[in-house]
Amino acid sequence: MRQSQRVVILLIAFGIVLLGAFAQAVSGFGYALVTVPLLAAAVDPRAAVVVSALTGVGLTVTAAIRERAHARWRVAAALTATALLGLPAGLLVLALAPERLLSALIAVVVLGCAALVWSRAPIRTGRIGLGAIGVLVGVLTAATGTNGPPLVAAFQSLGYDPRTFRATLAATFSGTSLMGLTGFLLAGQIHGDVVRISLVALPAVPLGWWLGNRLFHRIDPVVFRRIVLVGLLGSAGAALASMAG
Repeated sequence: MRQSQRVVILLIAFGIVLLGAFAQAVSGFGYALVTVPLLAAAVDPRAAVVVSALTGVGLTVTAAIRERAHARWRVAAALTATALLGLPAGLLVLALAPERLLSALIAVVVLGCAALVWSRAPIRTGRIGLGAIGVLVGVLTAATGTNGPPLVAAFQSLGYDPRTFRATLAATFSGTSLMGLTGFLLAGQIHGDVVRISLVALPAVPLGWWLGNRLFHRIDPVVFRRIVLVGLLGSAGAALASMAG
């Protein structure tokens, strides 16, 4: 690859991470849903998953600390614990699945969640239901990095207001992100190329969060739900475009 091409990819990655951090601040969950499909179009799905995880972990941990008073920590802890059960399967998918299959999986998961958000269809949120969601979150954390959709559907069914919604997502993401990075390291998925891209794109994270957070405090709950839906549809479209390419 030429030096000019590398520079272009790094600049594109910076812009994608900026947009992802902005989406995360506004909706509480948009970081991986934006960054993974778009990065997959610029590099490849496996690198996209790892770069998203490396650049996003600080964002989710910081958000969880800042919003800790509004988070439902018991729910977040239960989801994180059960996610550990699904992590090995996700790592296996990431290592062995063809790139097109990974892109297709991202699109299917996001579109499914978009349908749930649009229809307001209730899902089981008792112990068994949350346990199953947690396992799925673990699989998606490692396989595609897009572990937000099942959490979005679950927290919508629980009727969380926007502040609680965002805080509990951040608390859950902080645990699953650290867990996922450990898995990527042990599986040998963290290498020079993804580290280089991550280091260049990392400064975009606080900038994007600052911009999005200014907007979040002015959002009406009805508008908030529409943003959630549009974000899901947009990221699903990006995943499909990546697969087609």
